[in-house]
Amino acid sequence: MSFISYLIKGISLGSVYSMIALGYTMVYGIAKMLNFAHGDVIMVGGYVIFIAMSLSGLNPIVGVLLAIILCMVLGITIERVAYKPLRKASSLAVLITAIGVSYLLQNVALLIFGADTKSFSSVITVPALKLAGGALTISGETLVTIPLCLIIMIALNIFIKKSKTGRSMIAVSEDKDASVLMGINVNKTIAITFAIGSALAAVASALLFSSYPSLTSTSGAMPGIKAFVAAVFGGIGSIPGAMIGGILLGVIEILSRAYISSQLADAIVFFILILVLLVKPTGILGKIMHEKV
Repeated sequence: MSFISYLIKGISLGSVYSMIALGYTMVYGIAKMLNFAHGDVIMVGGYVIFIAMSLSGLNPIVGVLLAIILCMVLGITIERVAYKPLRKASSLAVLITAIGVSYLLQNVALLIFGADTKSFSSVITVPALKLAGGALTISGETLVTIPLCLIIMIALNIFIKKSKTGRSMIAVSEDKDASVLMGINVNKTIAITFAIGSALAAVASALLFSSYPSLTSTSGAMPGIKAFVAAVFGGIGSIPGAMIGGILLGVIEILSRAYISSQLADAIVFFILILVLLVKPTGILGKIMHEKV
């Protein structure tokens, strides 16, 4: 039963990585840039929920909704202030800016909340499920996280394929200049993409810190990096790929902690990234893009 328990826990953690990876993969797929400040948006969402629940005594659902709204505003602001002026700049300039925004968010949080670790109260009140006479216990966080991840991925796929805004996103990802000629507002489309990615980060923060209730100014950095690995693993730019990559990575991490070494688990995750880049750089569902010059 222990293997099944670890497997379920890995799928749960992987579902959180998938949700975060969706933000990376959408921004890259549409804006062709890597938003390395995305992990710190998770940290901001965690602090918003912490303030709402622990300091203001608000209902957990209200706290999560506040986090979603504020993270969406933050995501749009970051895009408009930091990334929009660099739309025609080199990839290196955008990368350096993203790292700068990441450190800015971390240090602002450090100044406001201090360096002490905050104890995060779970937003999930669903009771744990006991199976096989109590030999297998599935936590309430797991019971909520896995189905929610599936629902979000399906809804996002439907939104992109069926809605006018979603089709605009596909057009912008194919060719920005041609999209402008077709009457699509590229700046608005990219801003919406950042808003959706940041909203997903807020939801992920609620699930992540409910399962791992330690919150600091750098709490979003490592999950953000691992989610980026998941996005690359699954095929960055692919929504189903982000989910597959996240779940596989979560399972590998938990099984590595259980059967190999808890100290080497993170190293194994990044070793997998190196292997994927060497063997199949486009990831599991990624496709090679041929560019005419």
